[in-house]
Amino acid sequence: MKLNLIKNRIGGSILAFSLLLGIGIASSTTAQAQWPNQNAQWQREQQRRQRQWERDQRRRNRNDTRYDNRYGGSFDLRQTALNAGYNEGIKEGRKDRQNRERFEYRDEGDYQNATIDYNSRFGNRELYRQYFRQGFANGYNDGYRGY
Repeated sequence: MKLNLIKNRIGGSILAFSLLLGIGIASSTTAQAQWPNQNAQWQREQQRRQRQWERDQRRRNRNDTRYDNRYGGSFDLRQTALNAGYNEGIKEGRKDRQNRERFEYRDEGDYQNATIDYNSRFGNRELYRQYFRQGFANGYNDGYRGY
């Protein structure tokens, strides 16, 4: 009688274990089948966020009045002049703030000359000087204000 009881318990344990194992395998298969859909949703969400970011970026660029491109000229001329002007302006602005001088960028020699990093391959020197001064004014403002 005790032997039958032990056999029933062992058989029941094996049955319960196989049942749990089967449920576990079936549930993991179902989860794997759903994964590609979740991945596709995630990718669509990422693409939507990327498009929204690009729209916002275009809107910001359209509304950005810090750099006025109405003068024309090549991309190299504009970028070189704006970058050189900004870099020189931020240095002068920080120096004036540190020396407790008044906020005035028009009296700086670099602003008046406005030819740092100019190269004749860019073309029109006066156009370069306009962009340089625009960048210098923005850099000076940021440097003087402590940015």
